[in-house]
Amino acid sequence: MSEDLIKTTIENIFAHTACTISKMDISLEDGMLWFMIETPDSRFMIGREGETLRSLNHLVRKMVEKSTEAEETSNIFIDINGYQKKRFDNLKNVAHMMAERAKYFKSNIEVEPMPANERRIIHMFLEKIPDIKTESEGYGPNRRVVIKYVGSNY
Repeated sequence: MSEDLIKTTIENIFAHTACTISKMDISLEDGMLWFMIETPDSRFMIGREGETLRSLNHLVRKMVEKSTEAEETSNIFIDINGYQKKRFDNLKNVAHMMAERAKYFKSNIEVEPMPANERRIIHMFLEKIPDIKTESEGYGPNRRVVIKYVGSNY
């Protein structure tokens, strides 16, 4: 996947808004391609509870998919002023605590409903934890991750 194509797509979207990009860094972490954008217009690009940022991520992924003929784009993440990175780090902490709780009580623990990209972070973070399995349950805006204790594999 071309980082230049994604970067150009992001810059073109910003060019059609009143927002500017001060700086854009690109990094690869845990199989995820991050486009870290710094902008003085962050409140417009993040939106209420990250809604605009989620939409921006979706839009860029779809535009890149279309121009690369359906290449996988789910590992692309655009972040504005560190907002999404902080949210993902917080989700990892919550996932870790809930997994420990599931192990301790030997039961299933439900996490609050969240968007697909946030559920994916929890699934990815917990997939290598022994005795723990994750599943998404529910529909639409009520879809949530259930962290399940599956016992020891010995």
